[in-house]
Amino acid sequence: MSESDKAAPSGKLTLGSVERFLMAASMGVLCLLTMANVLVRYFTDISFAFTEEISVALLVVMTLVGASHAFASNHHIAISFFVDRKPVLRRAARRFAAFYSLLMFGLLAWYGVLMAWDDYSFEVTSPSLGVPQWWYTVWLPVLSILIVFRLLAVLWRGGK
Repeated sequence: MSESDKAAPSGKLTLGSVERFLMAASMGVLCLLTMANVLVRYFTDISFAFTEEISVALLVVMTLVGASHAFASNHHIAISFFVDRKPVLRRAARRFAAFYSLLMFGLLAWYGVLMAWDDYSFEVTSPSLGVPQWWYTVWLPVLSILIVFRLLAVLWRGGK
């Protein structure tokens, strides 16, 4: 759990609990769409191929929200071989990883904004459903910015 989740009294709405809800909701809807597609294909010769767009978007949302939560709660993937051998390096290594993760997600947010803006300004539509493509691409920069704020909090806490 993140520091904010530990400090919050039970019943209080925290960013961590919102993230966990969004991850579970994304996974639930993704499972329902996939199961419906399998059942329809099994019992008929019809395919819900258009649901692939929604499934991919939900997978991206679930992954980025999960990454945000993992950074905040220090449960992200880490290669700790060298740090475990020299505990003196642990804090510096965590700050190093957080800083470069911050840089990467900052760039991802920047280029995601450019991509979403292009989709909006050129009125790009999705291939199957024909809805505006920016409905899907806007979540990349929005959730990348959430991760940037989570990483700033990690750096503010001193890389703990």
